[in-house]
Amino acid sequence: MCFFDQHRFQCGDWKWGHFRQHCNREYRTGETCGMKLIMQTVPVNQKCKLCEKIDTKQRRRAAEVERILRWRREGSKFTASIDRSMSIVKTLEKEINDLGYEKQRRLQAI
Repeated sequence: MCFFDQHRFQCGDWKWGHFRQHCNREYRTGETCGMKLIMQTVPVNQKCKLCEKIDTKQRRRAAEVERILRWRREGSKFTASIDRSMSIVKTLEKEINDLGYEKQRRLQAI
């Protein structure tokens, strides 16, 4: 039951921080017993890596949708580009959903 800092992000996700104190079970220097307890919680004013990835993919998806709409307004000369962008949008939606499920799984594991 060694003590560590905990970094808590804006979204509620967290990660382990630096090692702070040994417990009574572990006597070797530089080793921990394997059980982690929180010494203090440090609030971090930024999003976690998963939220940043989700935001990036959502911005890219919005840009692709805007391109598709623009090409449809201009006429039917960009059909191959529209089809390609539609497939990109579908893959981005799948990746966004997968990252959302991963985030929910991590939050439920707390």
